[in-house]
Amino acid sequence: MAILTMIGQLVLALSILVGLHEFGHFAFAKLFKIRVDKFYIFFDFLFPMPNVANFALVKKKIGETEYGIGWFPLGGYVQIHGMIDETQDANALAGPPQPDEFRGKPAWQRLLVMLGGIIMNVLLGIVIFTAMTSYYGETYLPASAVKYGVLPNGLARQVGFQTGDKVVKINGRPFKDFDDIYQPDVLLGDNTYFTVERGSQLADVKLPANFLDLSSKQTEDSVLLRPRETFAVDRVTPGGNASKAGLLAGDGITTVAGQPVHFFDELQGALLANKGKTIPVVVQRTGAAEPLTLSIPVDADGRIGFERKSTLNIGTRNYSLAEALPRGAKKAFSIVWVQARAFGKIFTGKASAKNLGGPVEIAQQFGGVWDWQHFWGLAGILSMVLAFMNLLPVPALDGGHVVFLLYEMILRRKPSDAFLEGAQRVGTVLILALMAYVIVIKQVLKFF
Repeated sequence: MAILTMIGQLVLALSILVGLHEFGHFAFAKLFKIRVDKFYIFFDFLFPMPNVANFALVKKKIGETEYGIGWFPLGGYVQIHGMIDETQDANALAGPPQPDEFRGKPAWQRLLVMLGGIIMNVLLGIVIFTAMTSYYGETYLPASAVKYGVLPNGLARQVGFQTGDKVVKINGRPFKDFDDIYQPDVLLGDNTYFTVERGSQLADVKLPANFLDLSSKQTEDSVLLRPRETFAVDRVTPGGNASKAGLLAGDGITTVAGQPVHFFDELQGALLANKGKTIPVVVQRTGAAEPLTLSIPVDADGRIGFERKSTLNIGTRNYSLAEALPRGAKKAFSIVWVQARAFGKIFTGKASAKNLGGPVEIAQQFGGVWDWQHFWGLAGILSMVLAFMNLLPVPALDGGHVVFLLYEMILRRKPSDAFLEGAQRVGTVLILALMAYVIVIKQVLKFF
């Protein structure tokens, strides 16, 4: 069921994003009175061969345009009359340009048609992040509230962090919110370092140049640093081991199997070390003069059956819609900046192409539980990623068409249809090779 939920969220998100992207092209084409022959979500042919396996799951012609849902679940397209793309080549455009054809319009109009999808994805990203900021607000944890330091994951320990380190500066500067640690400029910076208070000493922890590669290999907790915290029993699972043993909400657990515990990670470690055993758990109960010792079985996952109450002072900043707009726009464009920095590292050899994610990784990001807040947050990220990827100057992508149109506008000379067709084929091969890598080859390499 969890896998179906992942797939369902991925399909819904991509349908929305691709549909609106193609609508951007469609809207500008209609605005400039260019005929649109087809508007499809997914392909009604075996991409990239427009004449192979032509059929649609659903289709309906309204006016001059056929609208439909194709059988090949990969993106979507609009077939704009008189344009060389994956649906038609130069042979289909013999004869002089017609008034309702893409090639018969001024270069600036064709440029806006090609940018329409990117513009729509950018607007969607801004709208999503603005709406979420206005509706949910922004949660934050003051850096000063992390009293007991951090709990590093495996990667953080590998680069030099230790349990209990108190991060006091980022790149030599004090910071306000704990989440500032995860800002793109920090994690993707070339010379990022953290100053930590370790006991009575200060130490610097520097992120290595290959940090992006190391993070892609992280298989355990993906969060680099978590605040270390104390805890209290908030809710005891009815019918669970702890409930049967007499544990109550509000109890404070002080000792597990003879081992004193003060922090939640210490409790987790003690329980994991005693999986499948029945152990003594000492609790301090409100109103009781003496501690109580309960005998509680630990299940195979290292759990006894209770929910903890966080002791972190997490706050929420609320914004009006007008206040949320600039923050939403900033969040949206920060994603583009992250993508640009990541691609820059890949192209300069500072990071591996293994960091490129495909449908499997995206579906895993959605998770096996349907959470609308998480869904829309990830959809907003994907919308901005889609805008960035389509702006890349690769033939067959919108960015490739934009480059040729800018060439025409600047030099007053239009590339030949034969050249555009050849470039389209080269770009399609490159895209297919990239897709084969992220969908098939990358998954196979995980086993080696």
